[in-house]
Amino acid sequence: MIYLDHNATSPPRPGVAEAMLAAMTATYGNPSSVHGPGRRARQILDDARRAVARLVGVHESRVIFTSGGTESNHLALLGLAEAADHRGTILTSAIEHPSVLNPLERLQARGMRVIKLPVDAMGRVDAQDVERALTPDTRLVSIMAANNETGVLQPIAAIGALCRTAKVPFHCDATQWFGKLPLGVDAIGAELITLSAHKSGGPKGCGALIAGAALPLAPLLLGGGQERGRRSGTENLPGIAGFGLLAGQLAGQIEDESQRIMALQKKMERELLKSVPDAIILGSDAERLPNTTAMLIPGVDGETLVMTLDLAGFAISSGAACSSGKNNPSHVPLAMGWTPEATRSMVRVSLGWETTGTMVDSFISAFQRSVDRLRKGSAFA
Repeated sequence: MIYLDHNATSPPRPGVAEAMLAAMTATYGNPSSVHGPGRRARQILDDARRAVARLVGVHESRVIFTSGGTESNHLALLGLAEAADHRGTILTSAIEHPSVLNPLERLQARGMRVIKLPVDAMGRVDAQDVERALTPDTRLVSIMAANNETGVLQPIAAIGALCRTAKVPFHCDATQWFGKLPLGVDAIGAELITLSAHKSGGPKGCGALIAGAALPLAPLLLGGGQERGRRSGTENLPGIAGFGLLAGQLAGQIEDESQRIMALQKKMERELLKSVPDAIILGSDAERLPNTTAMLIPGVDGETLVMTLDLAGFAISSGAACSSGKNNPSHVPLAMGWTPEATRSMVRVSLGWETTGTMVDSFISAFQRSVDRLRKGSAFA
């Protein structure tokens, strides 16, 4: 099987599983315990926190370990809203991940005002729309760094600057950006940043929220006061150990790896458009992640194409993994102006750290054959 669905999850990089196993067996103490095994566990926890902090350019005190991107988004949104007594306005975009949009629906039901800003045909938020929407009543702006379906990058540096001027906290879901492009917190200007380990070769079930110490943030989980009182519960030490090792590896290779993957992406897109000239690459004229290609294939059902390629030995997706299998069309291309019918023809190919040129060449041939067969009325002809 050639795996090309790294935006859903990425296979663990070398050393990650070993670090997790060692933390589970050789260093099994509770990091809150003061005896020797506990102190050794605490050292792993502290080392991982420092590695993540160095990678994103913040003080280690700002790193709150969580169970992943969804929890980090919930802590940022629900935690800040509770601290604000569920009053005021939150600005977001129409293309955010469901782990942002769904908690915002809950906050809206509790009385907060939520404004979803539109995107253009390339899937980009206009920073001027953010500026126009900011008011003294705005409590938070939440805009993702890169869309999980199209890979389109958002103008987060400009939005961060606007929020700093207006003295409004800025939350940036950087789940897909992390590990694929350099992530400098100073350049983003966000007080709250969501990270997840498994999208770039780390363990599932482990993420982080980068949060300023002075930011009012009510904890979602109450108990022993771990993570400086912001996320109680015994820490997932094996996951955190794997996350820390991942961060250490990424520190010296993100730039080179992103350039290598981008070259594969450009070659793949060029050849796919030659073989299927009526295919449409979403966000083609916008800056995108170097690994993500979302395409509409007229006359072909996206889910059927995914299954056909699966039988041929290739793993891609028809959109976000969190909504795979649902009948409703994706909200992302709909927000970009595409019809529900066109949206159902979407597939997403996301390359990763293990992707090679040979894999891409094989996929290009299989893709063309599969589209031809489906257009002739059979996935198995």
